[in-house]
Amino acid sequence: MNKKNCALIAIVLVLAAVYVVYFTDWFRTKPIIISHTSRPMGYKGREILLFSLGNNYTVTEIKVVPLAEWETNKFVLPLWHLLGKTSNRINHLIYGRNPDGMNPEVEGTRALPLQPGTEYRIFVTAGSAKGSHDFQSGPPSGPSPTAIRTGP
Repeated sequence: MNKKNCALIAIVLVLAAVYVVYFTDWFRTKPIIISHTSRPMGYKGREILLFSLGNNYTVTEIKVVPLAEWETNKFVLPLWHLLGKTSNRINHLIYGRNPDGMNPEVEGTRALPLQPGTEYRIFVTAGSAKGSHDFQSGPPSGPSPTAIRTGP
């Protein structure tokens, strides 16, 4: 092969590499898709919040913060903050229950209770994969839609 052919092959390889890196998701970590649901627990009207991660992850950090405070101060104290390097692969979380292998950031602390009608954000990290999800605990505060009268 002459120099011209080598140069053309090198240019094609560089362009192919640029395409793969910038226009495909081969080298990007996929975000953790988080959803939640609440379930009644017992007869006292309490509920549990169940978060689904959509896939099995070796979770390394879980953090829950009040959304309004977090939007103005990224260093807000979390209501629930767990760290772990050797957690089992999990695909769901229950608010306040520590998954195996995960411990509170501050030893001896527990998840603080959530206020009904308040917006929160959960952050989940599993290695380089990250995800967040906004949620509310309990019914929103204020009158329910059926309590508002319309008409005479």
